[in-house]
Order: sequence, then C-alpha cells, then structure tokens
Amino acid sequence: MLKEFKKFILTGNVIDLAIAVILAGAVGAVVKGFVSMIMMPLIGVFTGGASFADKVYELSPEVLDAEGNVLTPANNLQYGAWIDTIISLIIVGFVLFMIVKAYNKSKKKVEEAPAAPPAPTMDQELLTEIRDLLKK
Repeated sequence: MLKEFKKFILTGNVIDLAIAVILAGAVGAVVKGFVSMIMMPLIGVFTGGASFADKVYELSPEVLDAEGNVLTPANNLQYGAWIDTIISLIIVGFVLFMIVKAYNKSKKKVEEAPAAPPAPTMDQELLTEIRDLLKK
C-alpha cells in the first residue's frame, strides 16, 4: 500500500496539481495586494477619496462600560471588503481568460491525416482480377 501511494504521489499529475495550488495561493496574494493597494486607491480618487475597505454598515453599535472598555463589539457588514473581493475576482478571471486565450492560440493545430480508403470488398477484388485477366 505504501508503494502504491508513493507511485501515486510521484506521478506527474499530482506534482503538477500541487505546484498549481501553490502558485494559485501566491497569485491570489499578489492580486489581493494589487486590488487593495493600487486599484482601490485609484477608484477612491474618482469617488472623492472614499476607501472601500473601510466601508461598513453597522447593524448594532459597540457597547462600552463607564471606563470606555468594549463590552460588546460592533456588529458590522463589511461591504467594502466584499467589493474589494469582487474586484479581485474580476481581475483574476480576466487574467485567466487571457492566459487560456494565449495558450489556445499558441497550440499548434493538429491537421487530420486523410483517412485511408476503405479496403475493397470481395466483389471489387474479383472484378479487379477479372479485369487484369482480360487485359492479358
């Protein structure tokens, strides 16, 4: 069983999948940084300096005691962070679309070899023999 597992793990497909998962995590971090550090500040310029990351809808406010300590934290819907995530999804989808498009374009089109003519039937072989005999 251990040998079978080792053979399975060392096949190219599993290793390729592991590499793809690791790269996907790294690309996800890069895209998240791009969206939050570059795209959203640019969008903020067009929206009057608003930062989406800080946008929340407060469902219930935080409760403080007499000394200002938080007894119950605020309950918020963080729709700004959700907008950042949606923009990240659109960017990743577009990049993947461009990669797949370039890959498909770079693939060589496999030309189909012409199909071999079908083998002659028994009748055709017999007629060919008769023709050849008549020529002689």
